[in-house]
Amino acid sequence: MTKSELINKIYLNSNLSLEDITVTVNCIIDKMTDTLGGGDRIEIRGLGSFSLHHRERRVGRNPKNGDAVAIPEKYVTHFKPGKALRERVNAKFLERSS
Repeated sequence: MTKSELINKIYLNSNLSLEDITVTVNCIIDKMTDTLGGGDRIEIRGLGSFSLHHRERRVGRNPKNGDAVAIPEKYVTHFKPGKALRERVNAKFLERSS
């Protein structure tokens, strides 16, 4: 699902204006980005938590020619789903396979 699809689904299931929903979704995403950018963790009960994981500098390989490539250290966003989300997703997939 893209951000615009999310905005449209909320719009179709509410009595709010499209502009209000767009501003709200953008505000939430901006706040989450600022929080993670500041090194803090985000926890949303029932959904999960977002945190940063540090990746050390390493040597990788160029898949085209096999040459060594230096990959600098970086921080990556990590999402850990909450119990409610895990159970709901598993129930949906198990339901389909039956």
